[in-house]
Amino acid sequence: MKGWHLIRLYTILFYLFMFLPIAVVVLLSFNPSEFGTFPMTGVSFRWFVALWNNDAIVRAFRVSILLGAMTAVISTTFGVMASLALVRYDFPGKGLLTTLLIAPILIPEVVLAVALLLFLRWLDMPKSLPLLLFGHVIFTLPFVLLVVQARLVGIRRDYEEAAMSLGAGPIETFFKITFPLLMPAIFAGMLFAFTISFDDITGTMFWKPGGVETVPTQIYAMLRNSISPEINALGTVMIVLTVALPLLGMAIARQMSANRK
Repeated sequence: MKGWHLIRLYTILFYLFMFLPIAVVVLLSFNPSEFGTFPMTGVSFRWFVALWNNDAIVRAFRVSILLGAMTAVISTTFGVMASLALVRYDFPGKGLLTTLLIAPILIPEVVLAVALLLFLRWLDMPKSLPLLLFGHVIFTLPFVLLVVQARLVGIRRDYEEAAMSLGAGPIETFFKITFPLLMPAIFAGMLFAFTISFDDITGTMFWKPGGVETVPTQIYAMLRNSISPEINALGTVMIVLTVALPLLGMAIARQMSANRK
């Protein structure tokens, strides 16, 4: 029993070590003082208002949202097509293609970022927003692929064969049978891709062109100059977005799955 008590204590200390700094950041974001001191003198939304009036941060949010949305759409589109090909059909090189598509998860992101940067320099291509988008798609595509594949494997081929036996073509069968059944996984994969793209900093630091900042790189730039109280408020907004979106996506996907039954 003593061993189990030690394991519980270790687990509690581990989670405190992980989440206590996050709680401190969230708490200090409501501190009216410019200095992160305790006890707090009150509760204020001063720094959130300052964020709204900071043009650089607002511009970074626009870039991150646009980049995340485009990454989610492109990664989901290619992820669905690749999942259909890999699950429903057999062809030469299928195993190799699967490995190549999943490889970005297995390779450390910093290695992937440096490799793509060196490849672009070898091609004599300057950094640009489309190339940044390309890098994010490469990194998020495997996550969408795994989510959609897991759902597609559970969809019986009989449904599609029954639709085609009644005269529906392959495209009509996909949009009327397969696509509705895949919707929860597609929606979840899209949210995963958006969240990963929105949070990414390692690859973005290597791939972004000059003058373009996303929210994570903007936080990093602010930390290099000084520790501003606005960073706490910005961190709180990031935490809310990155936690709320996956939870919302899981709830909606679960509800959609329940409605399909």
